[in-house]
Amino acid sequence: MRFLAATLLLVGFASTAMSQDMPLSDVLIEGQGWELVADGYKFTEGPAVDADGNVFFVDVPNQLVLKLDHASGKVSTFSEGNGATSGLMFGADGKLYGSQNRDRRIVVFDEAGKMQVIADDLGANDLVVASNGNIYCTDPKEHQVWLVRPNGQKQVVAKDIASPNGIILWPHEGTLVIADSAGENLYSYRVEEDGTLSYGSPDYTCRLPEPEAPSRADGMTVDTKGRLYVATAVGVQMFDSTARISGVMLKPDGKAPSNVVFAGPKLDTMYVTARDAIYRRPTQATGVRYGKVKGK
Repeated sequence: MRFLAATLLLVGFASTAMSQDMPLSDVLIEGQGWELVADGYKFTEGPAVDADGNVFFVDVPNQLVLKLDHASGKVSTFSEGNGATSGLMFGADGKLYGSQNRDRRIVVFDEAGKMQVIADDLGANDLVVASNGNIYCTDPKEHQVWLVRPNGQKQVVAKDIASPNGIILWPHEGTLVIADSAGENLYSYRVEEDGTLSYGSPDYTCRLPEPEAPSRADGMTVDTKGRLYVATAVGVQMFDSTARISGVMLKPDGKAPSNVVFAGPKLDTMYVTARDAIYRRPTQATGVRYGKVKGK
C-alpha cells in the first residue's frame, strides 16, 4: 500500500507523459557535450540558481560561496569564511539559504553575502526550500531528514534512510524525493499539509558502478516534463515521470558529479558540480523555478 500510494503521487505530476517513452535523446543535443566552466577548487557542491539564471555554488573545504555569471562564465566570490556550506537553494523570497553539516546549522545569506543562522543543532548536508518557507534538510549521520519551519521550529520527518544526501521537491510540492548515497534507491514521500512526510517508498532505482556498490546518489533536480536528474557515481542519471530510468549522461572528464541544476535565463542549460570543477551543457529540457509554480 505504501509503494502504491507513493507511485500514484509520482504519476500525478506528469499524467500526459505516462504512456510515452522519455528517452535521454529528448534532452541531450547532438554534438553538444560537457563544457568546463571553472576549475581549481577543492570540492564543488550545492549549485543554486538566482532569478536571472546565474549559478551560485560552493567550494566546501575553502568555505567559499561563489557566483557564476551564466552569460560571461566568470566566477566571483559571494561569501567567504562563513562556514563549510554544502547545500544552497534560493527561496521564494529571493534569499539564498545554505546547509552547513559540519557546523550543524541552516543559514541564510543577504544580497551582500552576509550570513545569519536560522536553525542549529541539526544535521544539514543538503536542503530544499518550499514556497511556504519550509526547509527540508538531510542528516546522513543520524539517517534522517529534518523539517525547519519559517519560525525556526524543527522536527524530524523521515528516518531509517542509510545515508540521506540530495533532496528535492516536485514542482507542485506534493512530493519530496531523497537520495540514499549508500544504496541504490531514491525515496519519495508525500508532503502533508502540515509539512510532515508520509508514505515513504524507494520508487527510483539507480544504476550502480558495480553490483552491490553504493550509488553515491547526491544532488537532484527536475524539469517541466516531470523528469528527475540525480548526480551519481556513474554520471547524471535521468528518470521519467513514472520513476523509470531513462539513461545516464557520462561523467564530465571522468569526474563523478556531486550535484545538478538547470540555469540560464530560460533554465535550459544543465550545470553540474564535479570534484574540483563546474561544467555545463545546453539541453532540450527546461528546469523548474521553485516558489513560482505552486497553485498553478
